[in-house]
Amino acid sequence: MDSEDVSPFGYDAFRRSCPSHAVLETLASKWVYLVICALRPGRLRNGELARKLEGITPKMLTQTLRILERDGLVRREVFPVVPPRVEYELTELGQNLAGLLNQIRAWSEQHVPDIKNARARAAEQQEDLSA
Repeated sequence: MDSEDVSPFGYDAFRRSCPSHAVLETLASKWVYLVICALRPGRLRNGELARKLEGITPKMLTQTLRILERDGLVRREVFPVVPPRVEYELTELGQNLAGLLNQIRAWSEQHVPDIKNARARAAEQQEDLSA
């Protein structure tokens, strides 16, 4: 195994039994990813998040926020007003992760044309093989 594969923290994501698999599984969710990026600039209410994240269902937004709160990435604050107001913000750990995810988001937006072209070429090759 390469020395770069060995974590200084004693975890090895390439091992099936490694607890980091659960972390990676959470991070692989597009909604987890997008909620974290949406909260990077600052606090948002549930409705603001729902409007920002086109296509997310209320149920999925609630589930995602609960997962992120459980994992210590998001802080939820309830204000004692009628009707109750709830705001979400990233914790320090969440902000740390958001920086990395924002770089990946910027990379994906920059390379959309490259990926689309590669997919078109692959589809053409598949059609040629099918013909």
